[in-house]
Amino acid sequence: MYYPLKNYLCARFFKIYFSNRYVANPETPVAGKKNKGFFMRQFEVTFIVDPVLPKDEVQGIANKYLDFLKQNQCPIVHVDEMGLRQLAYPINKRNSGVYYCIEFQSETGNMIGELELTMKRDERLLRFLTIKLDKYGVKYNEDKRAGKIGKKKPVMSKRAVVEAPPAPAEVVAEKAAPAPAPEPTPEPVVASAPAPVEAPVAAADDLKKVEGIGPKIEELLNNAGISTFAALAATEADRVREILAEAGSRFTMHDPTTWAQQAQLAADGNWDALKTLQGELQGGRVENASSEEE
Repeated sequence: MYYPLKNYLCARFFKIYFSNRYVANPETPVAGKKNKGFFMRQFEVTFIVDPVLPKDEVQGIANKYLDFLKQNQCPIVHVDEMGLRQLAYPINKRNSGVYYCIEFQSETGNMIGELELTMKRDERLLRFLTIKLDKYGVKYNEDKRAGKIGKKKPVMSKRAVVEAPPAPAEVVAEKAAPAPAPEPTPEPVVASAPAPVEAPVAAADDLKKVEGIGPKIEELLNNAGISTFAALAATEADRVREILAEAGSRFTMHDPTTWAQQAQLAADGNWDALKTLQGELQGGRVENASSEEE
């Protein structure tokens, strides 16, 4: 009694545990008796095809493995053509691949080794993976195909929709014809005076091109209203000395005697003459004048 009881308990356990895989065998009916049935295990094979192949050849590769499974009496549950997807890392210098996933059933799974050997020898496949699904994996795939997983439910607005009341019917009342409105008297047009046109402001010149003028002295001259060569040429040397003296004793050592002459040549655009003149100066002063003073 021990062995029959043990066999009965094992068969009972596997029948309950694999209840979702226990199906009737339609190919071996027994007359007058209830068909015992057999266990069908469920598998899933995912493979990646080289993306550089033509579309017809890629489809032919998928059909090749579908035919292989059908020849081995494996019912096809679902075929998922996931299409071109990005790879997590480069494989054979490819950054993407065409994904296929075939879910099928098999009584023993003995053909898995032959299937994987065929895929391993196929150079057109980048990667492949075969897994056995348990009852949770089967339920997950069924719910996913049914749209219960991965499908967002529409969010209903909490604000109640208030329908606008129907517009009241128009009441047509007889009215007397209105009298014609008097023509408006045209108002006299007053010509506006033209807006005064501001004189264009002359762009400031680089006064440092005058020998003897540095950045600080240029700033003092600009503050005094002298920002162009023409303005400096029209300013007397005594006025320039007053500007320097107001800025401090350290500026009184500069001699602005030739600044007006240099500025005039710069204003006229006579740069060659300005260069010749500056070659005869020393710090903005005439060398002969400095030697006579000694």
